[in-house]
Amino acid sequence: MGTPFIIAIDEGTTNAKAIAVDNQGQILEKSTVPLRLSHPKPAWAQQDPMEIWQAVETAVENCLVSLGSNARDKQNIQGIAISNQRESVLVWDRKTGNPLTPLISWQCRRTESLCQQIAQQPTAAKLKSLTGSVLDPLFPASKIKWLLNSLENGYQRAENGELCVGTVDVWLVWKLTHGRAFVTDYSNASRYQLFNLHTATWDDQLLALFGIPKPCLPEIKPSVGWRGETLNCRHLPNGIPILSQAGDSHAALYGHCGFNQGVVKATYGTGSSLMTTTPVIPEKYWGVGSTVAWFDNALVYALEGNITHTGSALAFATQLLGLGTVEKLSELAQSMEHNQGVYFVPALAGLGAPYWDTQSRGTLCGLTDATTPATIARAAMEAVAYQVADVFFAMEQTLGKRLDSLSVDGGPTKNKWLMQFQADLLQRPIIKNEIAEISALGVAFMAGKALGWWKDNQQLSHLARKIDVITPHKPSEQMRQNYENWKLAVKRARFQ
Repeated sequence: MGTPFIIAIDEGTTNAKAIAVDNQGQILEKSTVPLRLSHPKPAWAQQDPMEIWQAVETAVENCLVSLGSNARDKQNIQGIAISNQRESVLVWDRKTGNPLTPLISWQCRRTESLCQQIAQQPTAAKLKSLTGSVLDPLFPASKIKWLLNSLENGYQRAENGELCVGTVDVWLVWKLTHGRAFVTDYSNASRYQLFNLHTATWDDQLLALFGIPKPCLPEIKPSVGWRGETLNCRHLPNGIPILSQAGDSHAALYGHCGFNQGVVKATYGTGSSLMTTTPVIPEKYWGVGSTVAWFDNALVYALEGNITHTGSALAFATQLLGLGTVEKLSELAQSMEHNQGVYFVPALAGLGAPYWDTQSRGTLCGLTDATTPATIARAAMEAVAYQVADVFFAMEQTLGKRLDSLSVDGGPTKNKWLMQFQADLLQRPIIKNEIAEISALGVAFMAGKALGWWKDNQQLSHLARKIDVITPHKPSEQMRQNYENWKLAVKRARFQ
């Protein structure tokens, strides 16, 4: 016998992670396996579903190996938790379990023209009120229509129940249970643009708008609770219960103890997501969407703003300047005391929240003969913070109240200069969780509640955690003016 633990899987865009979490909420071991993202055409993005599954299997195996010889004992592995990149979707054959399409990434813009066609239908006017989000290629609904259109007799096969359509969480539960469970949770379901926030079900009006048969969609279950058991997995014993399922952004908010009122988190990754819970679905729209945070005994709503390019914007600037690594980009940026009036708007595939403008394109403006690569590097770093600020302030407008701090996670948060710049821009403390795997930890907390390890959220709030608080410097007129200039740069990107 060894220490009981939960295996939490976090399947992201660039990595598949697995962590082992004990009943004190501590991470015992972890493993990461990189993933590829391909771009077969400009603005298209997709991944191989089998490569994703194999990466998850390898991450779990490596984590178990690191734990030692007793780790595979069924009595030690108490349950499995799943966090996933959201909005990415695929189709597979229900009988064979074989994928019939690639996983179309959340980043993919291949359905822009399709969205424009759908926008002309009368029901499209109800989309925002029904789903909490605006029509955009980001969401799975238009992708699913595109995928079904790409398959021979796709619609009819879906109507007949021959096809399974799902996001990554659905695919992983299907694989872990050897095809016995075809389920998603409320947080992921709310991202499809086929889910009615008010009735908390797949909506017939929305299904008709996008032309998607209901039989191809997964069953919706609470985020916390049993949804199946492992069967015929390469590195896991049979019969391990799968106890939680949530989108990565929702899981990260849970990991930050975002079930407590007033907590707003920002996950800095390839793109970024800001999220905070809300007691009601807001009536006024300020550019941030409404979604389901999770279902943990009850349905909890949230506000969210999705930013398409943050980490990927830094990678783009790094490649553009021939620097090799983002670390070198950061070093170059910090060699400048100010941005010299240069702004980079990374609308490389349009702008997400709070603008939702698919026609915007990346813009570098304010260039003079004094501009250097260091100036551009600084503009790229600043762009990440400016975009987060845009969404943060839009959330305050939507809620009608001040948000007192920002809890952050993700790779770019390791950059002390960037986090200080973010704090100074917001004039709010930044609370940085020292655990990089916060999404995986969030679903591990959910699974632990299903096991009875933690009876309530108060117990979770009191678990030991390592955080770093970045306090803002005194506000400056220069910082205020720079932010106003950023807004002008965004206007230029939108109206070229």
